[in-house]
Amino acid sequence: MGLAVALPAQAAIPIQHWTHPSGARVYLVASPAIPMLDVQIDMDGGSLRDPAAQAGLASATASLMSAGVAAHQGQSALDENQLSEAWVDLGAQMGTQAGGDRFSVSLRTLTEPDLLERAVALAARQLAAPAWPDAIWQRDRQRWVASMKEAETRPGTHAGRAFSQAVYRDHPYGHEATAATVSAITVDDMRSFYRRHAAACRAQVSLVGAINRATAERIVDRFMAALAPHGCEPLAGVAPVLPLEQAVERRLPFDAAQAQVLLGQPGHRRNDPDFFPLFVGNYILGGGGFVSRLTTEVREKRGLSYSAYSYFAPGLYAGTFQVGLTTRPDQAEQALGVAREVVKRFVDEGPTGDELQAAKDYLINGFALRIDSNRKLLDNVANIAWNGLPLDYLDTWTASVQSVSVADIRRAFARVLQPDRMVTVVVGGAR
Repeated sequence: MGLAVALPAQAAIPIQHWTHPSGARVYLVASPAIPMLDVQIDMDGGSLRDPAAQAGLASATASLMSAGVAAHQGQSALDENQLSEAWVDLGAQMGTQAGGDRFSVSLRTLTEPDLLERAVALAARQLAAPAWPDAIWQRDRQRWVASMKEAETRPGTHAGRAFSQAVYRDHPYGHEATAATVSAITVDDMRSFYRRHAAACRAQVSLVGAINRATAERIVDRFMAALAPHGCEPLAGVAPVLPLEQAVERRLPFDAAQAQVLLGQPGHRRNDPDFFPLFVGNYILGGGGFVSRLTTEVREKRGLSYSAYSYFAPGLYAGTFQVGLTTRPDQAEQALGVAREVVKRFVDEGPTGDELQAAKDYLINGFALRIDSNRKLLDNVANIAWNGLPLDYLDTWTASVQSVSVADIRRAFARVLQPDRMVTVVVGGAR
């Protein structure tokens, strides 16, 4: 659990921002009440940068970052266990992960001066000299492939894959790691991927905790010096996610007690100017759990599914809009028909005034829970940095929600969604 951050929910959250000499963009929220620091370094090295034949490379690279460090600048090498023990001794944590857009490195440490210095030094060493041990990769790859094979026994795996491929087609967002693509990855591939994408010139560093700007600058200096030898190799552009030209249906047989039903299409980018109308509108449509229209129509009125949901997953490029539910195979067509009608009606008509007010009340009253820990606040700051959102985004969040009108939602949904050109996936339905 993240430690509570000492910032009142409605108080201004000042984000200091500057550009490091390396080109890295830095974002700092000084929160002095708790002696803790959270740091996140985001770089353009998410899974959308995977070669199609090596889907999973970014994730594999991130995973092996914790498998040890090589001898570096007079310091002895540390194997996987020694590195883990070093972090435990400091009471600190370092993690690395690859999402769709970002390759992210995170650090959490106490800010007592000696501990902070040692944690930053170890993190910089891990950034500068990952060991890339082949034996660990062979072990982890076997586990990963075994996990993939187990996932093939679940209908949700087949539904998600078919949906993603139909929505994204040739776009890198639709690439999926398989046993074949993972088997094609070597530690040399990881080393090359890391050097190409972990570049100081494109890094975005977010810091939240009990430090001032001078300390933040020293920390960023250490981290960017660790990445500086990688250079700044230009990266190829990424094509946009194209809208669907027509409806697509995928119906896959599967022997299971429940059929999986997915409906959707490409959605919007995270920095879309209509983000708030889409966000609030989706809460009413299918993001609000038992108070959403989809749950009311599919579950409450007809008993076709325990739950039904919808969400947007925006990124640097248009992520998906997805509606999902599970139901008895013999009810799949009926449930799908209801879901389609609910979406179409919402796009055509928007919410009622009462639905909109209830959504605003819930979202605004729950805003404090979005920033009630260092970790959550860091996530928000990193999101602001990565997507180029205004620095006062958190300060104006509740006002932005409050200003959304029924007309705004109708206009935004009509622009982004085309109910007659959606992907439909049914896995395990009656035939």
